[in-house]
Amino acid sequence: MRQKQREITDFTEIIEVIKHCDVCRLALNDEDYPYILPLNFGMDIVNEKLILYFHSALEGHKVDLIRKDNRASFEMDCKHQLQYMEEKGYCTMAYESVIGTGQIRILEEDEKMDALKKIMSHYHTGKDTYFNTAAIPRTLVYALEVATITGKRKAPK
Repeated sequence: MRQKQREITDFTEIIEVIKHCDVCRLALNDEDYPYILPLNFGMDIVNEKLILYFHSALEGHKVDLIRKDNRASFEMDCKHQLQYMEEKGYCTMAYESVIGTGQIRILEEDEKMDALKKIMSHYHTGKDTYFNTAAIPRTLVYALEVATITGKRKAPK
């Protein structure tokens, strides 16, 4: 990282940034170019390792790519605040972000419910939110087991 003073190294602090993010961008390997897509997500920490959870249809381009090569990168960001100092002609953006890499594992049927609850709880903090379980058999649920992670913050001026 070029500007070390912006790096977030504390794992607990990185998790706090993630809690404020509402979209995770997942990048998959697709021949000549990366394939990147914005996804809703949930998370868990198991044995001091971060796991991100996602869901989708049972088939499609994303699913084909995951089955072909389960390596992935991810990015999420939040707390965007435009910093414009008109008198100086200076414009920048305050933010917090997290990037990382890992491997995706498609979950078995008996693992789906818990993962879907984690996704729901990310968006409905402190609530046991209802969702229709009839959709579970036709939903693919997968976990990104995070191998590397970095956080960055540019505080508002």
